[in-house]
Amino acid sequence: MKRGLIPLVVFLVLAVFLGIGLMLRPNEVPSPMIGKPAPAFSAPRLHNPEQTLTEADLQGEVSVLNVFASWCVPCREEHPYVSALAERVPVYGLNYKDERADSVAWLQRFGNAYRAIAYDRDGKIGMDWGVYGVPETFILDRNGVIRHKHIGVIDARSLREEIMPIIEQLRAEGS
Repeated sequence: MKRGLIPLVVFLVLAVFLGIGLMLRPNEVPSPMIGKPAPAFSAPRLHNPEQTLTEADLQGEVSVLNVFASWCVPCREEHPYVSALAERVPVYGLNYKDERADSVAWLQRFGNAYRAIAYDRDGKIGMDWGVYGVPETFILDRNGVIRHKHIGVIDARSLREEIMPIIEQLRAEGS
């Protein structure tokens, strides 16, 4: 009889953990990077590997860093919204764990609204930024401090209700 209870107990424990996991909202995972300067990096640019992109390039005005990859299906879904965002604020790209040729072809097909793109083939830069996966988007103030992290796809609602209000607030603060 006791032997028959073990699978039931294991099942109940797993069910509790699954239930807790379903209640979490991955888009609301707090980032330890918020309020801290962008991590230092120097990466070859996607289109011009002899040139580099650094964290200093993201300073001077409110800007956005969008982490994407050609193999990322949700990145394709969000790309029109990233392009719309780039019409209002400088958007830089971090091409994450991707093949250069695939990324260049992807951008030729879907459009390139990025001011510049860092090529992060091995994912080390993304790791320093606390990237969990793609797509992820960071909003930086004029001083290069990370002020917000959006995990997941940017859509019309998140662009209108979350991202643009933060950008406008940072611009108004003069940060």
